Amino acid sequence: MSIMKRSIKLKAVDFFSGAGGLSYGLRNAGIEVLAGLDNDKSCKQTYETNNSPAVFLDQDISRYEPYKLERELGITRDDDNLIFAGCAPCQYWTVINTSKDKSLKSKDLILDFQRFVEYYRPGFIIVENVPGISSRKGSPMGSFIDVVETLGYNIAHGVTSMSEFGIPQRRRRFTLLASRVTKVTLPIAKQTELTVRDVLGEHNGFPRIQAGTRDNTVFMHTAAGLSKKNLTRLQMTKHDGGDRSKWQNIKKLELPCYANGNKIFYDTYGRIWWDKPAPTITTKFFSISNGRFAHPEENRALSLREGATLQSFPKKYRFVGSSVDSIAKMIGNAVPPKFAEILGRHIIKLSKLIED
Repeated sequence: MSIMKRSIKLKAVDFFSGAGGLSYGLRNAGIEVLAGLDNDKSCKQTYETNNSPAVFLDQDISRYEPYKLERELGITRDDDNLIFAGCAPCQYWTVINTSKDKSLKSKDLILDFQRFVEYYRPGFIIVENVPGISSRKGSPMGSFIDVVETLGYNIAHGVTSMSEFGIPQRRRRFTLLASRVTKVTLPIAKQTELTVRDVLGEHNGFPRIQAGTRDNTVFMHTAAGLSKKNLTRLQMTKHDGGDRSKWQNIKKLELPCYANGNKIFYDTYGRIWWDKPAPTITTKFFSISNGRFAHPEENRALSLREGATLQSFPKKYRFVGSSVDSIAKMIGNAVPPKFAEILGRHIIKLSKLIED
């Protein structure tokens, strides 16, 4: 058996790319990203602005035929240097208490991605999803794993915490790496845990602002407005990790849904802590009524740029959208670019040697 060095550059296709967090990280790792594929065309300008020369393909993967990618991107089947990344929308499998009805259509998207894997048999596969997704036999992910193993891939998967990889939030994700050209492992967490204080605040270039501030620059330090009642609530909420306990039992401020006194969902209307990683940045991080998303001491929710920073997007990353809600959705749905870069560097390391 001989050992040969790999000299051909790895290239990738980013399925369910959204605004491009995964693509950006892979590119920073030194991987050529050919395209992002997503049916949300509102992400196109953001994706291509930050990830050129990669192109955005506005396609619904459930209706798109795999062979068409050959014409669009010039890729070929059985390419050892090709990476397919499939980080499908995952709201149906989230452990967060949300309605499953709205996300039912996304439940089996991993199986649509599987069609492309079966057709092309790329050298490497990346899958990233919520920790609630099941790898049990018979589940969509379990079925995907069975098929990929049948195709001759080596697989490693597990649930990882983003805070262990230098991303300043407690975001837990299911991660799968697979290869048919080499053995695989998941990257080992080595980063010192970052806190909110490490990346936000005036000392990190985030000036103090008020609720309702609109920042039309690329920096986009924009914060959603607050009603008079919600502003009063935040003014009464203790700084640095405070919750609604100081005002919950005041008649004019109490929340009817929690008026029975049960201490449930106490992160709602809460402030994040300076010296801890932030909670998971969701698509609603700009709203104090959707989780612990209030600034540690300012009377407002996190700004768009603060949320992006907690997701590890660089400050130069330009988001283009029609509203606060649309941009927050891009940010919250993204794979943290720093984690994507770690995955990319890990794959490059794995690919250096091939047993011939």
